Amino acid sequence: MIERYSRPRMAAIWEQDNKYKVWLEVEMLAAEAWAELGAIPREAAEEIRARGKFDPARVDEIEKETRHDVIAFLTNVGEYVGPSARYLHWGLTSSDMLDTANAVIFRQALDVVLEDVEFLMDAIKKRAFEHKDTVMIGRSHGIHAEPITFGLKLAIWYDEMARNKRRLESARETISYGKISGAVGTFAHIDPRVEAYVCERLGLKPAPASNQVIQRDRYAEVFCALALLASSVEKMATEIRHLQRTEVLEAEEYFRKGQKGSSAMPHKRNPILSENLCGIARLVRSYAIPALENVALWHERDISHSSVERVIGPDAFIATDFMLGRLTGLIERLVVYPDRMKKNLDLLKGLIFSQQVLLALTQKGVSREDAYRAVQTRAMEVWEGKGAFKDLLLADEAVCRYLSRAELDAIFDIGYHTKHVDTIFKRVFGA
Repeated sequence: MIERYSRPRMAAIWEQDNKYKVWLEVEMLAAEAWAELGAIPREAAEEIRARGKFDPARVDEIEKETRHDVIAFLTNVGEYVGPSARYLHWGLTSSDMLDTANAVIFRQALDVVLEDVEFLMDAIKKRAFEHKDTVMIGRSHGIHAEPITFGLKLAIWYDEMARNKRRLESARETISYGKISGAVGTFAHIDPRVEAYVCERLGLKPAPASNQVIQRDRYAEVFCALALLASSVEKMATEIRHLQRTEVLEAEEYFRKGQKGSSAMPHKRNPILSENLCGIARLVRSYAIPALENVALWHERDISHSSVERVIGPDAFIATDFMLGRLTGLIERLVVYPDRMKKNLDLLKGLIFSQQVLLALTQKGVSREDAYRAVQTRAMEVWEGKGAFKDLLLADEAVCRYLSRAELDAIFDIGYHTKHVDTIFKRVFGA
């Protein structure tokens, strides 16, 4: 099931056609820069711009002989350009073109992911306000703790996604550097002004210092940002899976008419989308490890990073795009059951107010140790099935010596736990 937010354009970014377009633009800009400096004829740069094109099938054919993709590409472009092709790639090494082009392609991909994140945040925000006052039990260690609202749970998700967005924006800035500095980064055969010209027109900055490649810590930052994003997605998906458990059933994935949950059991409605998201998140996180390992290359550069990046680049971004689209659709159509939340809230017969009783007793002058002992004694009786927490407190002379029925009634008011919801929402979403 592919949701409407999954975009074919992410896949298109990583296809050969787009890659070669960016490669060609880098080469054209480099020729123009040389012409501006008077190093090559202006007519040659104009001819490269006017006639330069490529045929992916022909590039593949040439590469079978050359065993070098960049040379195969340049040979094919040269077939279209003619004699002026001698000024193509003038003074450049392969990584000058590749890494500068990679910066453009990574930015294109990050722009799609950032848009995906904005769609997701909008969906979370809408549902958060819808359920701002939908009271449910908060759980710690999987055990009932104290009341929250479902909107607050979603507000936390929104706040976390905002941090992911900032990390992605930072990674986009980090990757937006090109290099056209020659075989070992010394500009021996190229003028630094060529690098500046090309980078400026591509919306990049020149790397302050480079060897044969852009340093791979920049790439690693991108993949680590994607990995953190994937972990946040898994966190949300895991929570939805828990909420859909039969014993909980406070929310569940939308189940389409005609959908089937099990080949054997017709009654099943499984959280398949959330489970799928947890699996994809593991994949996206796994791509951060080879990206980190790519940072350490031999001397001025080896090629061990290249094969890795050919896989993890498209795979990580396409999976992330799909993952975000799927989660957005899941959140938008998530079925929420406030009545079940209320039913679960009452399961412990008032034990969720134990801390309020404890604090109230200490305010009356009881030591914390004595107050804790008194409250816990009655609470354990509730666990043992001996009655409701409030009734047991009212029957406890030691407790009633300090707290009246009216005070206990006030303590057992659910509004005590939700009185600062608006404050939290203003912090997260603004006024």
